[in-house]
Amino acid sequence: MIKFESVYLKRNGKEILSGLNFFVKKNEKVLIQGKSGIGKTTLFKILLGFEPIDKGRVTFNGLDIVKEHIKDIRQQIFYLSQDIDLKNERVKNLLDEIWEHNLSKNRNKTHFESWINFLDLNDIILNQSIKELSGGERQRIGLLIGFLLDRPVWLLDEPTSALDDTMKNKIADHILGLNKTIIIISHDAVWKKNNSIKIERW
Repeated sequence: MIKFESVYLKRNGKEILSGLNFFVKKNEKVLIQGKSGIGKTTLFKILLGFEPIDKGRVTFNGLDIVKEHIKDIRQQIFYLSQDIDLKNERVKNLLDEIWEHNLSKNRNKTHFESWINFLDLNDIILNQSIKELSGGERQRIGLLIGFLLDRPVWLLDEPTSALDDTMKNKIADHILGLNKTIIIISHDAVWKKNNSIKIERW
C-alpha cells in the first residue's frame, strides 16, 4: 500500500530522514511516536507530494510519488494537519463547498446529521467563522470533513490534542474501527489502548 524504501532527506544542512524503511499495508492502523523534529510530519508531506526526497523510493499503491501520479494519489487521501489548516469562512459555507465539489450530488445527507451529533457540534458552531472556533472545535470540524469525504487513506497529525478525554476516546475508538488505511502522529495515550494499532517509535 504505502512504502518508503531507503529514503533520505536533508534540509538546510540537517538530516531529516536517513535510510528510512517504512511500510503500511492496506487497512492497517499505524501510530507514529517520537520526539519533535525527527521527520514525522515530513512523512505526510512526502506522501502528499509537497516534499521531494533526496534519495530512495516512495510508492502509494505501486505508484511513485511523482508529478504524473500525485493528483490521483491526493484524491485517495484525507489529511488532517496539526494546525487544522482551513479556509477562514463561515463553517456552514465551508462544509457546503466540500459537499458540492467532493461528494456525490445524490448522496443522502442523513450521514451529515449523524456526524454532527457524533462530534457534539451545533448550529452556533456551524454559523461561526473558522477563526472564531476554539482548537477543539477546529479539530472536530476537521474530523467532520474527513468523515464526509470518506477517503480510503487517512493521515492524521495530532488529531485529538485539543479534545477532552471523553471525545478523545470516542474519536479514537471510531477511527480505529474504520475499514481504512490510517497513519496517526500523536502523543495521546488514547490511541495505544486499542490492540489493532501498530506502534512505530522513531
